[in-house]
Amino acid sequence: MKNNIYDITKHGERDNIEFKEHLNVDYHLKTDRKLHLASQMKYRMEMGEGEAIYFIGVHDEGHLIGLPESEYKESLFVLENIAQEIGLKILDIEDHQAEHGTVAKVRIGKPQKNRLEHMLVGVAGHVDHGKSTLVGTLTTGSLDNGAGRTRIFLDVQKHEIERGLSADLSFAVYGFCKDEPVRIKNPLKNNEKSKLIEKCEKIVSFVDTVGHEPWLRTTIRGIVGQKLNYGLVVVSAIQGPTHITKEHLGIILAMDLPVIITMTKIDKVEPEKIKEVKQQIFGLIKLVGRIPLMVNTLKDADFVAQNMENHIVPILKVSPVTGEGIDLLDRLFLKLKVPSNGKDLKKPFMMYIDKIYSVMGVGTVVSGTIRQGKITTGDKLLIGPEGTGKFIETSSKSMEMHHYRKEVAEAGEIVGISITGLEVDDIKRGMILCGTDYPVNAVREFEADVAILVHPTTIKKGYECIAHIETIAETMIFEPIETRYMAAGDTGKVKMKFKYRPCYVREGQKLIFREGRSKGVGTITKIIR
Repeated sequence: MKNNIYDITKHGERDNIEFKEHLNVDYHLKTDRKLHLASQMKYRMEMGEGEAIYFIGVHDEGHLIGLPESEYKESLFVLENIAQEIGLKILDIEDHQAEHGTVAKVRIGKPQKNRLEHMLVGVAGHVDHGKSTLVGTLTTGSLDNGAGRTRIFLDVQKHEIERGLSADLSFAVYGFCKDEPVRIKNPLKNNEKSKLIEKCEKIVSFVDTVGHEPWLRTTIRGIVGQKLNYGLVVVSAIQGPTHITKEHLGIILAMDLPVIITMTKIDKVEPEKIKEVKQQIFGLIKLVGRIPLMVNTLKDADFVAQNMENHIVPILKVSPVTGEGIDLLDRLFLKLKVPSNGKDLKKPFMMYIDKIYSVMGVGTVVSGTIRQGKITTGDKLLIGPEGTGKFIETSSKSMEMHHYRKEVAEAGEIVGISITGLEVDDIKRGMILCGTDYPVNAVREFEADVAILVHPTTIKKGYECIAHIETIAETMIFEPIETRYMAAGDTGKVKMKFKYRPCYVREGQKLIFREGRSKGVGTITKIIR
């Protein structure tokens, strides 16, 4: 443990990290000195984008000295007093033993605010139809220049920016305070997102998926792998609905999600073309058994928000260049209901892991959308299953949602969780992180009711495909149960077996499977083993 903490302190004070050998009540709480320390803490908070790390019992040069118990407690008292002076609090304390006593790593931040309403929206559509540009304009309030200027706020990889094509899931957020939209001035600054979440009563998180056909796997992960509340499909007024539009719409509907359609790039075409594309969208929506409804006024948005559960699909004309329709989208997101997660909150904590990464000074972090329950910093957890089917013990060290530090996170929130005792290579996407009271089970085989949507020939025993269940994307061996063969348009019961490693799945979960252009959907009905 000493080596772990020294790995941080040996590099000296920096950014949001401050060393204090000993804080004395009689000296450090005098008015002038206290003001100086409070100012210093504000600076560390700003550099840490909402969090400051203080090491007590550490020399200015980073040597671990340690304090006897009385001086250790006195130092913590002083630090807490200074934090309270500027509206902060001690979030957690890690004790470590050094040569002359105890060293403490103290994390300081803002007190947890009251629970806010959190809506999660998956954005899909054909490549170059303007998904990222629309989300960029919505979240920043900045109009686009017609060449995708606002898209840069989401396309974070160098090759994405250069080509103007998203290659991975992007996440963006904006919110509402007193019924007015609150946007981010500079989405590239993490503390902007933190401040927004602190200020808002309701936030809308966007999962911006990939429109390019070769990356369909990533798009499916964005729609299936997150606990989405709504799907937003973007259609260009220049091109109209394409086969990719239909594919993405089908995936969203297969997940039983309410759908919103936006017709973008209306500033680049004549009114006759807008009318033509509108009719194409209406026809597509009717074809899948939904009711299309044009949203032209704020009253229309209010009506739709109250009635979307009745199979209504709102359609909005928007332009990130002129700003037309952005106010209607704002109103719709403000008024849309976030389904109650009251029942989910009472269940044991569980989250499917979507991303795994390492953060200097923090360690291994896993992120995803919490499926059920609550998690608190310091909770004992399980992660798995491994290839052998075992689950590993770990615990949470810290949590963030859009760079906002949280002591407690709950169902429906996208969070990054720092965990103990594991390296990045120990973890795979599709594993779960859960409480020790969660009924874990490594599943190798299950039955499902499926529908074959597209397949050029017939499917028989031994057919292999990639199955997407939550954030799982694994090769499976497929076996029809009720008949020897299945073809496009067929429905029936099948047995599915993970080819390479077990995963955690349960009855009732939706799945999508694919192999080349072959695709199908289904629901898990029975766990076999």
